[in-house]
Amino acid sequence: MNPSYFDHQFLVRVVVSLLPVLMFLAALVWLDSFKLLRFRAILQTLGISGLTALFSLFINSLFITWSQIDVKLYSRYGSPIVEELGKALYVVYLIKSNRVGFMVDSAIHGFAVGAGFAGVENIYYLQSLPEANLSLWIIRGFGTAIMHGGATCIFAIMAKNHSDQQATMSFRALLPGLAVAIAIHSFFNHFFLPPLLLTILLLITLPLLMVTVFQHSEKSTRQWLEVGFDTDRELLELITSERMSGSRLGVYLHSLKKKIPAEIVVDMLCYLRLRVELAIKAKGFLLLREAGFKPAPDPEMKRIFDELAYLEKSIGKIGLLTVSPFISTSSQDLWQLQMLGK
Repeated sequence: MNPSYFDHQFLVRVVVSLLPVLMFLAALVWLDSFKLLRFRAILQTLGISGLTALFSLFINSLFITWSQIDVKLYSRYGSPIVEELGKALYVVYLIKSNRVGFMVDSAIHGFAVGAGFAGVENIYYLQSLPEANLSLWIIRGFGTAIMHGGATCIFAIMAKNHSDQQATMSFRALLPGLAVAIAIHSFFNHFFLPPLLLTILLLITLPLLMVTVFQHSEKSTRQWLEVGFDTDRELLELITSERMSGSRLGVYLHSLKKKIPAEIVVDMLCYLRLRVELAIKAKGFLLLREAGFKPAPDPEMKRIFDELAYLEKSIGKIGLLTVSPFISTSSQDLWQLQMLGK
């Protein structure tokens, strides 16, 4: 048979096994009204999750060889744990390091992790099963790949929701989301339903879930913007006005002069003003993005962040704790600094 025929068949299988999940990811990015995730960040997530897939394949193969366990049994109960835990680690890193500010961002990153993982996994199996018919790759492209993206996406949503509600993110608190992702993966690998029917069911339920999450997240984002913008504006007006000395903030800072040198108190006030100005600038950035505009980079940002770093060092940990009651430290507010600092 003509070698070009095999090349053509291989190319078709690659497209069928990769394109659906990448198109679904592109649709999620398009649905995000605020368009906060950079293309480079999504590519980075895809790349790291691809490396996670290779590591998981190695661990799975090693464990099967070592334990002599039945491959079908391991695929139902062992590999879902290894693979979902591996995918979850990068999602947790993104949330813990404040690189995602909202639930939509987490959902997109979570699905991207699953997409990159499934892409590398499908390419590996394409090499291992060159004689498999096209129907297998349709199932893997529209079913298995979407399942990987959906399971990690659900974990990311639950992890972000917990992070927004609690000050810390413990492993125990992440267990419910991880358990759900593992359960979805395990259920899919059991094939209780015919593969084609299971794939159709997945393609119906996941988009409905994502639309619900996006609507909820964008509603909460707008509420945060409205409340936060007004609060930040009022605080900035207070700091720069003549009413400062008679306000609660003014009285509080004045009382510190007996315990803290006056020059440090001045630095604390400057630090507070810069943080509020950055918060207002970030929220304005979001509003412009939602309206369809792409704000130009501010050349003053580096200078402002250098000044902020200097003030943080000047006032020290005690000073930061002292002004913390007047600075919001929610994940969204901390994300603002990450976004403007890029």
